[in-house]
Amino acid sequence: MIHTGLLSANVLVAYTTYLIGTASPGPSNLAIMSLAMRSGRKAAVTFALGVMSGSFFWATLATLGLSAVLTAYSGLLVAIKVAGGAYLLWLALKSAKSALTSNDKLGETAGPQPAQSAARLYTRGLLMHLTNPKAILVWLAIISIAFPVGAQARHTTLAVVAGCICIGVLVFCGYAILFSMPSARRIYLAIRRWLDATLAVAFGYAGIRLLMSRT
Repeated sequence: MIHTGLLSANVLVAYTTYLIGTASPGPSNLAIMSLAMRSGRKAAVTFALGVMSGSFFWATLATLGLSAVLTAYSGLLVAIKVAGGAYLLWLALKSAKSALTSNDKLGETAGPQPAQSAARLYTRGLLMHLTNPKAILVWLAIISIAFPVGAQARHTTLAVVAGCICIGVLVFCGYAILFSMPSARRIYLAIRRWLDATLAVAFGYAGIRLLMSRT
């Protein structure tokens, strides 16, 4: 009974940790917000589902013992860091180019801009999370919190992963819905170039920091 209670408390702490990490500003959230205001709710939700698929992938590996794999093959994490840093820098360049382009040249209208295909949007979101070492480390931390003694009961594992995935869907899709509202669209049209410039700096900083980090 005590052991079960401890696991329950640890699961709640894991949920809280994931909620804070997911809701806090980061490349994925910024991308979802920008896409929602630029291309509408459907595009942003599709992108968000791609992000969540990437998160579920790392969650699965973490529960299967990803930490042991990373310890044995340290070059794997380095490769992921390089890929993630390069991807963030590419996003920074794309945002910078958009920031330097006027609304007239982009053909801004009163309604949402045509979105990319659903498959492409989903893939973009998936790649953003698959190449994000922070997502890996967060899941490793969550699993460590939920199972401090290493005894991973199947029902508890499912509770942790399923609960965190539900939290992630609510947070990411919530951002997509909130920032796709008409009022957000009007704000976006007014501050688009400033927002894109901010995204360029944020993505660039994250990419450079990731490439230069030693851990």
